[in-house]
Amino acid sequence: MNAATPAPRREESAEQRWNRFSVLKTGEDYLASLRNRGTRLFLFGELIDEPADHPIIKPSINALRASYDLAIEDPELATAWSPLIDAQVNRFLHIVESPADLVKKNKMQRRMGQITGTCFQRCTGLDTISVLHSITYEIDEKYGTQYHHRFLDFLGEAQRKNILIAAGMTDPKGDRSKRPAQQSDPDMFMRVTRRTDKGIYVKGVKAHMTGGWNQHWICVMPTMNLTEEDRDYAVVGMIPGDAEGITYIYGRQSCDTRAMEGGDIDQGNAEYGGQEVLVYFDDVFIPHEHVFMDGEYEFAQDMVARFTAYHRASYVCKTGLGDVLIGAAAGVAEQNGVEQVSHIKDKLVEMTHLNETIYSSSIASSHEAKPLPSGIYMNDGMLANICKHNVTRFPYELSRLAQDIAGGLMVTLPSQQDFENDVTGPLLEKYLKGRSNVPVEHRARLLRLIENMTLGRNAVGYLTESMHGAGSPQAQRIQIQRQMEVEKKKDLARDIAGIEMEMPNDRPG
Repeated sequence: MNAATPAPRREESAEQRWNRFSVLKTGEDYLASLRNRGTRLFLFGELIDEPADHPIIKPSINALRASYDLAIEDPELATAWSPLIDAQVNRFLHIVESPADLVKKNKMQRRMGQITGTCFQRCTGLDTISVLHSITYEIDEKYGTQYHHRFLDFLGEAQRKNILIAAGMTDPKGDRSKRPAQQSDPDMFMRVTRRTDKGIYVKGVKAHMTGGWNQHWICVMPTMNLTEEDRDYAVVGMIPGDAEGITYIYGRQSCDTRAMEGGDIDQGNAEYGGQEVLVYFDDVFIPHEHVFMDGEYEFAQDMVARFTAYHRASYVCKTGLGDVLIGAAAGVAEQNGVEQVSHIKDKLVEMTHLNETIYSSSIASSHEAKPLPSGIYMNDGMLANICKHNVTRFPYELSRLAQDIAGGLMVTLPSQQDFENDVTGPLLEKYLKGRSNVPVEHRARLLRLIENMTLGRNAVGYLTESMHGAGSPQAQRIQIQRQMEVEKKKDLARDIAGIEMEMPNDRPG
């Protein structure tokens, strides 16, 4: 977005909205696009003048910046040919056209995790565009609407501009015993408040939005299956992140204020971090060209199911973080001179086993992908849920083992300022020495990295998000139960055991 661009007006056309965006090529272009947007973002109870430069927010921006840099450094992995615009595009904006595309996607996600050691905030947008491709096609098939054409127009422009898309799915939900239309406060779920000849207005909140402020566009969509009485809640549309009526409230993260203390050692990972925001939409306008569902409530359930299938397999990104954590634990062991001790080696083997188990289920889900009516592919739902269910457990064990190897110094290490003090610094340099050829600073940096990933800021992305992102563990278990094919498996067992199935009319009364 250009710095001199005036503030957006409420009923902008689709063309006017796109005209505010220039083509982004590099990570530097991306950083520049976030400045001077005039957005309304609150952090620690204060309205932030320029969020792009805030020390707590900047690491999350850097994580997204890395996705632009990777596309330049490794185009084979991080770009793909788009038949929509006949050009090479960032893979995060690519529609999956084959199982091989999904496998490349998984490998790219793991690589991004290795580079950043945190949540890089692009997977929800990537999974959203694939879902919209198939759902809009099927709505049009049933109702003769123009959603699919609108979506392809939007995606083509997004690919040409090389912008970012956030997914706004999770609503506050209010009283969870009641459906959206039954809530005492109708704003507990995103809804259409009015319709004009130019478009629609929406109101509500989207919570836990990963990288919400850092993105150029936000896709709002339903969070659950809907009924006819919920028709006004069956809405999908694209909204620019600086649209009039949007308020962002930044989420706290453990140890986040270390970014404001000066120095970089105590942060553990000073360069990269994640971001979660609560986003309030106060009668925000969406032009018709950017509306992809309006009242077709019966498609909400399929939309959510497909999103979760894509997104739960996307949690393969945590294996990249796991690679970093394994490396940090192995490094600390080496610094302490215990890398050859049998139980240390065994713990590193176990960490690797758990990490690769996550990876294998995601890759298998991609290889087993099947085509949808719109022509794109969707990964296997059962294996995607297995991947995500592994992620709700294994990173916690990886973290426990890393903390075990690191030892107590990880959480009792004095501050960087103490190391730099004339009195305490020499004492710490002397008594916190491990191997004689390893600088104490190197030891401190690896210990702080493990702390950062297992207890600190990036534990949000590696642990808590692994538990609750893309649905709770119970949500995955429900999906696994639905796809277990127990009756088929019982038949297999009976056949091998030599049990002949009784016909219904032969059964005793």
